[in-house]
Amino acid sequence: MTGKMKNLKHLGKPSPLPESPAKAILEVVDNPHSDADYLVRFTCPEFTSLCPVTGQPDFAHFVIDYVPDRVIVESKSLKLFMHSFRNFAAFHEDCTVMIAKRLVKAMKPKWLRINGYWYPRGGIPIDVFYQIGDLPDGLYVPDTGIGPYRGRG
Repeated sequence: MTGKMKNLKHLGKPSPLPESPAKAILEVVDNPHSDADYLVRFTCPEFTSLCPVTGQPDFAHFVIDYVPDRVIVESKSLKLFMHSFRNFAAFHEDCTVMIAKRLVKAMKPKWLRINGYWYPRGGIPIDVFYQIGDLPDGLYVPDTGIGPYRGRG
C-alpha cells in the first residue's frame, strides 16, 4: 500500500464498532480520478439511532451523494461511522446534519447532498436534507428512488 492507504486503520483489519460518532474515524484515500467530475452514492437503508427523550430506536434510510475533489471516503470507515449512531441519542435533524458535516470535514468534496428519510414515530415521518456546493454542470444524479411517505417499505 502507498500514500494514504498505508495509514488506514480499518480496511483489511478487524474493526470494532466505535462507541459513538465522536469516536468514529472517517478515513479518506486519494481520489484516483481527481481530473474528472463523477458522482459517488452511498445508501444506508438500515440506519438506527436513539430518541434523546424516550431512548426508543429511530430508523432511517440515508442516501449520500457526493462529487469528490482530492480524496474519497473509505467505505468501511463510513460504514462503521454510520453504525456508531446505533446507541447514540439525538434528534433526526441532528443526526443527519452531523453526518453531513463530518463527511464535509473529512473529504472537502466539490458537492455533497445527504437525504435522511426517517421512519415515522408518533405518526409523523421527518425527512432531513442537507447540501453544500454547486453540482458540476452536466453531472448525472439519479433519482434516489424514495418517494413521498406512503408507508415506507
